[in-house]
Amino acid sequence: MEQPVTLGRITRPSGEEPEAPEVLEALVGEALTARVTLDDHGTVTSWNAGAERLLGYSAGQMTGRRAADLLAEPIPVRGGMPALAGLPRWNGDVALRHRDGHKLTVRILAHHREPGTGAPAWLIVSALTGRQPRPGLDDVLVGWSFAQSPCCAMAIYDTRLRLRRANADMERAVALTEDEMRGLRVSEIVDNEAGVQAEQSMARVLRTGEPQYDENYLRAPGEDHEHAWSAFTSALRDPEGVIQGVCLSAHDMTEQFRARQRLQLIAEAGRRIGSTLDVTRTAQELADVTVPVLADFTGVDLLTELDDLHEPPAHPVPADGPLLLRRVALRSVTSGAPEAVGAVGRVESYPEGSAPFESLRTGQPAVHAVTDAAVAGWLARDPARAARVRAFGVHSIMTVPLAARGTTLGVAFFARYRSPGAFRHDDAVLAGELAARAAVSIDNARRYTRERATAVTLQRSLLPRRLPRQAAVEVASRYLPAGAHAGVGGDWFDVIPLSGARVALVVGDVVGHGLHASATMGRLRTAVRTLADIDLPCDELLTHLDDLVARLNTEEERGTESTAPADTPGPAPFPGPAPFPGPPEPAGYPETSADVGATCLYAVYDPVSRRCCFAGAGHPVPALVSPDGTVELVGLPAAPPLGVGGLPYEATEVEIPEGSLLALYTNGLVENRDRDIDTGVRKLREALARPAPSLDALCDTVLADLLPRRPADDVALLIARTRALDAGQVATWAVPDDPSAVAQTRKDVVAQLERWGLSDAVFVTELVVSELVTNAIRHAEPPIQLRLIHDSTLICEVSDGGNTAPHLRRARSYDEGGRGLLLVAQLTERWGTRQGATGKTIWAEQSLSLPSLQ
Repeated sequence: MEQPVTLGRITRPSGEEPEAPEVLEALVGEALTARVTLDDHGTVTSWNAGAERLLGYSAGQMTGRRAADLLAEPIPVRGGMPALAGLPRWNGDVALRHRDGHKLTVRILAHHREPGTGAPAWLIVSALTGRQPRPGLDDVLVGWSFAQSPCCAMAIYDTRLRLRRANADMERAVALTEDEMRGLRVSEIVDNEAGVQAEQSMARVLRTGEPQYDENYLRAPGEDHEHAWSAFTSALRDPEGVIQGVCLSAHDMTEQFRARQRLQLIAEAGRRIGSTLDVTRTAQELADVTVPVLADFTGVDLLTELDDLHEPPAHPVPADGPLLLRRVALRSVTSGAPEAVGAVGRVESYPEGSAPFESLRTGQPAVHAVTDAAVAGWLARDPARAARVRAFGVHSIMTVPLAARGTTLGVAFFARYRSPGAFRHDDAVLAGELAARAAVSIDNARRYTRERATAVTLQRSLLPRRLPRQAAVEVASRYLPAGAHAGVGGDWFDVIPLSGARVALVVGDVVGHGLHASATMGRLRTAVRTLADIDLPCDELLTHLDDLVARLNTEEERGTESTAPADTPGPAPFPGPAPFPGPPEPAGYPETSADVGATCLYAVYDPVSRRCCFAGAGHPVPALVSPDGTVELVGLPAAPPLGVGGLPYEATEVEIPEGSLLALYTNGLVENRDRDIDTGVRKLREALARPAPSLDALCDTVLADLLPRRPADDVALLIARTRALDAGQVATWAVPDDPSAVAQTRKDVVAQLERWGLSDAVFVTELVVSELVTNAIRHAEPPIQLRLIHDSTLICEVSDGGNTAPHLRRARSYDEGGRGLLLVAQLTERWGTRQGATGKTIWAEQSLSLPSLQ
């Protein structure tokens, strides 16, 4: 048999085309039924040939007239029967007046269509073929049908597709007697898509002789729930093999259909619930899956204790109430969910005895009719909720606790008001399975959100809260953590003031996500600042950093081996059977990788020489924007990431015009799964080339042009505009290798300070210069050079050809020397030594805001 193709609630064999309307009309004989349609006011809108044959009026004479004008007697109303306008269907005998004046009693069947379908309000049909079974043929057809078909709801139709016989099961299925159906087509007996499809199948049987199979789902008048039917249509043949009729047999497969529907819903839930690591999104997915298949309204409420990301208490339900729950998701068959008492985000208080309270206290799903004493008592104390229940006709509710890994999270609330059937035990079992699935996903999301918040807090605490003030560059920065689904990474940046008015710009990226990456980032950033503080060259600094990462890897591997041997058993599984497998733990949570890897770009800019030294370790190269707007990438030698070891790092020095822009960034800015790095770099260059009123505005422009709303990786961006010190702010002297040169040097320094208007700094500067120059002449090698740099601070530098760095020591009371550097350290803000290619430089920096010591 061919596989069925689902058409809403009706299925038909694939590849079958419906019978052409003109073929079907010729087959059934439209004039064998009087068919009339009426609008809401009872006015005739259509009148067929059968109606003309029955009452003598033509369609032109009746269209637009009131149907009530044809009544010879009032329609009989049985005791207690509601108004006809409120019925989905009516059938009975009606006395009508023929055009020639005589009265005739007609058996009619009237279908009331749903408003808004575009169809006439009423369809009225009456069969013109006789009411009594035709002797002979009908008896033979009945015999053939019971000999050729199994016992079930059965009806026999002739070759004009008019009903001849129906058994008791069929009468119960459509709530009409055989006499009331005789002579009507199936589409006139059942005024819906199922009737039309059954008639199409009958016509196909008469044409091909092949049996047909259909499925439909409908509710008979007077029933409060729908039934699923499998319908078999087969030909009835005489002994010569000639088709004399059609047998329609329908089997009630409601229970099988519901079981299949539950399995489909569980499968759909497995596909849709838990698609993200977001608590609210997961709760909404539960609500979306269950409406309208399981409920007409679903609300998901979580304990307010979960708001602060802490673990909920062991006993979240108070002994005597109230219970505070926050609505995080809802879904309704009615647009806008007007039946909801609490909107999303609102906290509701549920007293002891309320359905959510009791469901959480017992830990079991609960099904209630709104007329139950417990529910009625709860609604009596909540007038607003009771008013919504009455207004929408809510008749059945169900509450299911949300719990995972022994932790109570909240409750799911289900209600029915449009679906006539009440919740049953199997609905509670199904809802419990769906809630269990959602609870595991919500708990995953909650735990992940808590870890991510911790990691973000840690990472932000390790990043610079504000960039230091320095004279070399004007800087702006941005740091964007990855979207919630990716976790927090280890991107970082830094601006480090160096001696000689220089500045170091650093951007790095630790491989991985989570607390491990954030902690590693903090260790590397601290190491970079420490190495920068001793003024290591760019390439040498990265070499030391590479050694550090390699040692971290070794320590992590040893720690993993000692704490988690191969034969260590894993944690015991959560007790109790699971209805179906839950989702896996979020990726990267908890993080178990022991590997440490990182990339880094280190740059040092000197505003005196306007030269910048770059060194990279597997990191994207920086972009340089000239004052005229030209954007180029700084060419750096290829180098491995940190931690690989064994390969040298090389430095590149570039002269940079004043007012140029340097853009340092991590790969998350230019590379993602939808775009290769070359495209990202091209878009970055285009964004940097556009004029911007400020560096902050330029940062925002770059991020807006290159990043999606929720980036998949962390992004660090550092943009610096270079400055240059004027030649008049720097004074340099070559100092002879002779102790007598110290006095002249002091005079030159005092004169320079007077020209700069720094008379208040003369006393301290004289002492510093005298000490540093004297030490260089006594203990170092020529050439000796003195340099003063005047900017926001006053920097004194003495360079020599030696490689031995001085150090502070405590002078003894009888020592004649040894107090010079101690005096320098006390009189200046900071001092230090840096090594050069041909010697060293000792420097001291003093603040110009300090009061004079004279």
